[in-house]
Amino acid sequence: MPALTSKSLRDNRRALIGWTAGIGAFFTLYLSFYPNVADNPGLYGDVALTKFPGAMRDLMGGLEGGFTSGSGYLQALVYQLFGPLLFIMCAAVLGNRAIARPEESGTLELTLTLPVTRRRLLLERFAALALSLLGVAAVTLVIVLVLSAAVGLGVPADRILAGHTGVLLLALFFGTLCLTVGAATRRPGTALAVVGTVAVAGYVVETMGKGVDAISWLRWVSPFHYYLDGRPIQLGFPVWEYLVLAGAIAVLVLVAIPAFDRRDVGV
Repeated sequence: MPALTSKSLRDNRRALIGWTAGIGAFFTLYLSFYPNVADNPGLYGDVALTKFPGAMRDLMGGLEGGFTSGSGYLQALVYQLFGPLLFIMCAAVLGNRAIARPEESGTLELTLTLPVTRRRLLLERFAALALSLLGVAAVTLVIVLVLSAAVGLGVPADRILAGHTGVLLLALFFGTLCLTVGAATRRPGTALAVVGTVAVAGYVVETMGKGVDAISWLRWVSPFHYYLDGRPIQLGFPVWEYLVLAGAIAVLVLVAIPAFDRRDVGV
């Protein structure tokens, strides 16, 4: 493994352990509630969910299948909003640690005194970001698979893998966006603000845009569209949508390289 990538992984190990434990605990908590939900269709079934305001139902993905079905519960409470939100927060923190945060603290200048090009530095930091998120996703995927079988969700493992892959790609997109903005501006606060704005706006546009014609066309520029619209928990891998997300990640990296290469590095 390249030296800069392995060093970044070592530097991030405590954060990775913390985020993995936190996300795993969240999944464990919510999945453990499913048997109680399934046993009370009067409280959580389709009829009960019609009492939710339309806007709330849209933000929760329409609540298709209700909470009492395994796929509906898994989609609404794990893979619709809260799971992706936690992964995006983790990715933003790690993306900020790639370029912007070390530059603000003054350690990046020291790294650049070594015989290493800026392009190599950025690519290896991106590789560390991707490997870090992959590690968090792998551990939490095992947790979801084990708990899904234990509580009787009845969702095939390949559908859970499809949903988890989408969350990983979505998180990597926002982590790379944070890295790119940080590489271009050297301001970690700005990078986090951009990620937060794009994430909130993208989610609202994707969920609310299905019922609001005035903003429906914006769904095509939302990264959430290429994760949620394919309905991986219900239908399996949306290959083309995931390829779009992967392509967007590659474009962000290609933008970050010249942006970082051409500006002065300093504090």
